[in-house]
Amino acid sequence: MGAVVALDTLLQQRQVWKGQPTGLPAHIQPTGHAALDAALPAGGWPDTALSEILYARDGMGELQLLWPTLARLSQAGERIMLVAPPFIPYVPAWQAAGIDQRQLVMVDAAGDQALWAAEQCLRSGCFGAVICWPQRAGDRALRRIQVAAETGETLAFAYRPLAESANPSPAALRLVIDDAAGQVRVLKCRGGRPSANAISIRAGR
Repeated sequence: MGAVVALDTLLQQRQVWKGQPTGLPAHIQPTGHAALDAALPAGGWPDTALSEILYARDGMGELQLLWPTLARLSQAGERIMLVAPPFIPYVPAWQAAGIDQRQLVMVDAAGDQALWAAEQCLRSGCFGAVICWPQRAGDRALRRIQVAAETGETLAFAYRPLAESANPSPAALRLVIDDAAGQVRVLKCRGGRPSANAISIRAGR
């Protein structure tokens, strides 16, 4: 008779086939924007992976893209880590979006320290989502963020300058926020072909 091995041990060692298509997420993480969910192969954010959000300038409504997700997570008791945001969050606006401020945690760091902090927070598995704003991050650093998200089974989001869209990225999903208010374009999505059309993320659309 063969040795008896606990199933949890095999799962941790990645020795069991779970019947999950390669490259596709195990769980749906809705964005809270119906049109965007419909355009993404996972039906929402890629689970336990890095999603990159590219935008031209601060203050163009880039945070509204994540607010429905952050509201859902915080109301479920999940903590949300903000790593080196460009501005101190305006709490009344976040509260109006349904986000429980008691679940928000912020780290003030810069450069490589910010990337290190984001990686450690993701690996810890202690947060529902980790959001960072790296101004400069090479392919190797982003791959570490991606691996950390997988290790900690955590949603990872990186807000990056629009100019970075010309460079390759290991992120599972790359979105571009258009100058036109309330629209995004899918630049890259794992497991599917990006839509060429702009997608509305306005409330109720």
